[in-house]
Amino acid sequence: MRRTPGTVKNITVILILAAVLIAAVILSFFIGRYPIAPAELLGIVFSKITPIQKFWTDNMETVLFNVRLPRILLASFVGCCLSSAGAAYQGIFRNPMAAPDILGATSGAAFGAALAILCDAPRSIVTASAFGFSLLTVALVIFVSERAKGAKIMSLVLSGIMFSSLFTAGTSYIKLVADPTDQLPAITYWLIGSLNGIKIEEVAFASVFMAVGLIPLLLLRWRINVLTFGDDEARTMGVNAGRVRLIVIACSTLITATCVSVSGMIGWVGLVIPHLTRRLVGNNYRYLMPASMLTGAVFLLAVDNLARNLLTVEIPIGILTAFVGAPFFIYLITRESGLE
Repeated sequence: MRRTPGTVKNITVILILAAVLIAAVILSFFIGRYPIAPAELLGIVFSKITPIQKFWTDNMETVLFNVRLPRILLASFVGCCLSSAGAAYQGIFRNPMAAPDILGATSGAAFGAALAILCDAPRSIVTASAFGFSLLTVALVIFVSERAKGAKIMSLVLSGIMFSSLFTAGTSYIKLVADPTDQLPAITYWLIGSLNGIKIEEVAFASVFMAVGLIPLLLLRWRINVLTFGDDEARTMGVNAGRVRLIVIACSTLITATCVSVSGMIGWVGLVIPHLTRRLVGNNYRYLMPASMLTGAVFLLAVDNLARNLLTVEIPIGILTAFVGAPFFIYLITRESGLE
C-alpha cells in the first residue's frame, strides 16, 4: 500500500515521540536528590544479568530499584492511560471538553479512598477501595443512562455529572468528620495526587489492568474514527455504534480507575494532551491514539521529575499538572484554530 506524505509524517512523529520517551526514562534515573552516575546505573543493571565487581553502594541500588524504577514506570503508565482515555472520550462523545472524569470515575475513586482512610485501612485497601468505587460509579452512570429518556449520549454525560456531584458531596462529608490530626491530611494529600512512596508491587498490579484497557483502545481506534462522524454514519459503514461506545467506555473507565487508585487525582492530562497531540498528527485516531499515549507518558514523567526535584519539599504532582495544564489549555483555546 502506498503511503501518503501525511502518513509518513505521522509515523515519523510517533517514532520521534517514542525516542523522546525512552530518553526521558533513562534521564529520569539520574535525576534526584541522591545522585547516581551513568556508570553506576549501568553497573547495577548489568549486575542482575552477569557477575560484576561491585563499585556502587547498597543505597544506590536500593534507590534505583525501590524508589526511582517504580516511580518512573508508574508516571509513564499513568500519563499514557489518562491521555488515551481522554482522547477516546473526546472521540466517542464528539466533545473536545471530554476528559477521563466525565463519567464520574475520579469522583467515585476519591470517595472510595477517603472512606478507606477514614476507616484507618492500610494503603493496599485504600487502593482497592478507590478502584472499586470508581468502577461502581461508572456502572451506576451507565445503568441510569440506559433507562433515561432522550439522547443516549446526553443522558450518559448528565448521569456522569449527577453521580460525580453525589460522590463529591460524600467525600466532602468524610473530610468533615475525619480526624484533623491524621486522617484529614491523608485524605487531602491523596486527593491532590502523588506518586511518592509507590511500590513495584503496586506498579505490577496497575500494569495488568492498564494493559487490559489500552490494548482494545488501540485495536478499536479506526472504529472511534467512525464514531466521530455520528451514529447514523457508523451504521452505514457496518459499525455497531452502541457496542463500540460501550467497549470504549469500559476500557477507558478501567484504565482511569486504575490510574486514580494508585496515584490519586491527577487532572488536566486527559484533557490537554489529546489536543496537543492533534496539533502533531491530526484527528485520525489511527495515529492520534498511539501518539497521545506517548505524549502523555512523556508529559507526566517530565512533570513528576519537576515535582520531586524543583523544591526541597516534594510538590504533589496533581498541583503541578494543573499549573502546567491550565495555562496551556488557555493557549490552545485562544489560538485562531481553537480546539480541533
